[in-house]
Amino acid sequence: MDRIDSKIRLRRLRKSKNIRSLVRETRLNISDFIYPLFVVEGENIKKEIPSLKENYHFSIDKLEDEIRELSDLGIKAVILFGLPKYKDECGSASYMDDGIVQKAIRKVKEVDSEMVVITDVCMCSYTSHGHCGILSEDGELLNDETLEYLSKIAVSHAKAGADMVAPSDMMDFRIEHMRNELDDNGYTNVSIMAYSAKYASAFYGPFRDAADSAPSFGDRKTYQMDPANSNEAIRECELDINEGADIIMVKPALSYLDVIRRAKDTFNMHMCAYSVSGEYAMLKNAVDVGLLSESAIEESLISIKRAGADMIITYFAKYMAKKLKNETCRA
Repeated sequence: MDRIDSKIRLRRLRKSKNIRSLVRETRLNISDFIYPLFVVEGENIKKEIPSLKENYHFSIDKLEDEIRELSDLGIKAVILFGLPKYKDECGSASYMDDGIVQKAIRKVKEVDSEMVVITDVCMCSYTSHGHCGILSEDGELLNDETLEYLSKIAVSHAKAGADMVAPSDMMDFRIEHMRNELDDNGYTNVSIMAYSAKYASAFYGPFRDAADSAPSFGDRKTYQMDPANSNEAIRECELDINEGADIIMVKPALSYLDVIRRAKDTFNMHMCAYSVSGEYAMLKNAVDVGLLSESAIEESLISIKRAGADMIITYFAKYMAKKLKNETCRA
């Protein structure tokens, strides 16, 4: 085979660390990260979640120190998940004024009014059956009846001071219904981050332990997406955009980088990716036992951003913020 023009040598731009930095195409910034927080009822609780090392359940009174640490690190956004004190068939604790997430929103804003507070809007942690909506007598999840409850949750979060609501339920038409209810109640400036392409993934296991949200029977395959489907994800994203979503999301991230790229190229829309609990646990455990170097963490997050994500929900947010700050200080 004839050699191509010998004047072209791509290795020239790899010869030193500073040259590699100069031509780097994708960079992680602290402002890219959204940090998940799990809040629980009670007092004086900061308890490590066994399946999510170095992540914790916090009672409201223990949030202040955590929020101050995040602010000091430069992390500008959190997403809140709540574990209520009681559950029922319709998840009524999810939309109460004194619900666990509503109290957490007010506390975060009290500590740092500039922190962007995003709230997960779903019912699985609040229902006695663990599904993401209202069930019929024979156990079918009822789409349209569920919309009313999801919108009540979103409005209650907005009332408490949330900047953005993030519906993760995967009901049809929930973005349009929620947007209308928010607007009708005077919350036109509250954004919606839609879990647009949320797959029925095996990578959610540690989260379901952390949020006590596993279904008591069956699975979620009738409303979350089939992992084999990509075209369907684009349709889901398009519908959410047309219904009023401000940001679209793909979840999980690492096994769905192709979907992130397709959605970004198709819509050029603000794009979030959720690097989920199973992804975190695999990397964290592999690093802790020496199977991978710590650089695998940054590499995985770069791959998500390179695929097209503008922002990343990640349990590694604090780790990466510390790393990036240290690198800035050394420079």
